[in-house]
Formats: sequence, structure tokens, C-alpha cells
Amino acid sequence: MKSFKKVLALVLSAVMMLALVSCGGGKESAKTGSGDIFRTLDEIKASGEINIGVFSDKNPFGYVDENGEYQGYDVYFANRLAEDLGVKVNFVSTEAANRIEYLQTGKVDVILANFTVTPERAEEVDFALPYMNVALGVVSPDSRVIKDLSELTADDKVIVISGTTAETYLTQNNPEISLVKFDSYATAKNALENGNGVAWANDNTEVIAFALQNPGYTVGIPELGSHDTIAPAVSKGNETLLNWINDEIKALGEEQFFHKDYEETLTDTYGADYEESLVVEGGVTE
Repeated sequence: MKSFKKVLALVLSAVMMLALVSCGGGKESAKTGSGDIFRTLDEIKASGEINIGVFSDKNPFGYVDENGEYQGYDVYFANRLAEDLGVKVNFVSTEAANRIEYLQTGKVDVILANFTVTPERAEEVDFALPYMNVALGVVSPDSRVIKDLSELTADDKVIVISGTTAETYLTQNNPEISLVKFDSYATAKNALENGNGVAWANDNTEVIAFALQNPGYTVGIPELGSHDTIAPAVSKGNETLLNWINDEIKALGEEQFFHKDYEETLTDTYGADYEESLVVEGGVTE
């Protein structure tokens, strides 16, 4: 009986070891202590495919066109990453609130979904060098342009998207403001158009694009809070992938890649006026 129990224990131990190895990144998670599931750079190369999380409804940064193809500023960058890595790209549609979860569970290798760098997020994911500048902004109907948050009354509601820096900023700095929260950019836009809030607070790039594309709306507050940056994110502790992306961003900066990206994907929306203020080349911010 003792011999049988000993053999059974060895078998169970072997099964557990195999399960850990098959989890794709279990060995790395144990080393870093992060608990995240991820694939190293070599594992991604060996698979021949990289999974990149992008928005599917945030034109002009990440969206699906009429042909079912992913397009936009982040997507343009994602395609170049895959090309230079020598693998195919698999786009995974994400919402703002799911970005960290998708990294931690190994659903994606990289997030390129207008991810603003914040100290709180940096505790849960590893950010690479930035490739874009951003601030918060507020857009509202021309019938009542909100130019300062102090103009809001107790009955007014401001639309935000769950998991965004706008939600965090207003919750922490203006808890007296009533927020209406939505999970996607599409539902937030529809809510504003349907009068479910007096204004919409989000990245200024997004609200400026909305006002330019939709007559009848004005960005009354073009900059709210601090200036921040947008950067790729990988799972906490995935150093091999993080280091490669950082080197790639530096190399792309030498060829002015992100200016070209802007001109290919954002000029139709913003024109040339915003290019120098939005684009970050080589990860270097002024």
C-alpha cells in the first residue's frame, strides 16, 4: 500500500508540473512572482504569431473598417511591430476596462489601445517607451458648451468610459460630479448624442476627433489635468518582450516612423496642426 501511495504521489506531481508548463508562461510567472501568464519573446517568435490588443471602435486610433480590416494609428504601429519581429499579427479587440486583464491572463502579448501611462497602471503592467502625447478633454453639444467643470450643476451627468483615465481623474478630483459610465467608445458616443449626459470626458484626442467628425459639438475643455503619454504595455515581468519593443521604438524614431503613421492615419481627422504636439518619436518626450 505504501508503495502504491508513493507511486501515486509521483504521478500527481508529474501531472502538476506538466500543467504548469502547458500554461504558456507559467515558468516565467514563477520567476517574477507577478502571477501573470505571458509568452517570452522567443516563445512568440517560435509560434509565428503575436497577439496584440487594440480597439475596434475608436476611429482613428483603432477600428474595423467596412471590409472588416483593422485600421488606425495603433494598428499601423502594431503591423510594423509584427513585421520587424518576423511574425504574423493577430488582433484582439479590447475594451478600455479589459486591457490589464487581457495582459495578465495571457490573452494578448501586447496592448496597443491608446493606453495612457499612469503610476497605478504601472503597478500592474510594464509600459514600454511612449509614442504619443495625450491629455484629458471634455466635449459637449453646441447648445451648452462646458468650458469649465465648475459650470456643472448637481443635476448634470458627465459621460465616461469605464477603465479610462477620465473616470479615474474625475472620481479622484471631482467626486461631486455625477458620472454615467459605459464600457465602449461606441456606447459613450451614442449616449452623448442621445442626451444621456451634458458632456463626455475622455482623452482629448478622442473628443477632438468626435467634434471634428460630428457637427454640433465643441471641445470646451481641450486639456484637463496633467499631460500624459500613450505607450505599449506588456505583462508585468515580461522583460524580453519589453526590451525588444523599447529597442524597436528607438529604431523607428530614427526613421520618423510615428510622423509617417500620423500622416497615414490621423491627418484626415486632425490635419497637420496637431502632428507635432501629439507625436512622440523614439520614446523621447520634451
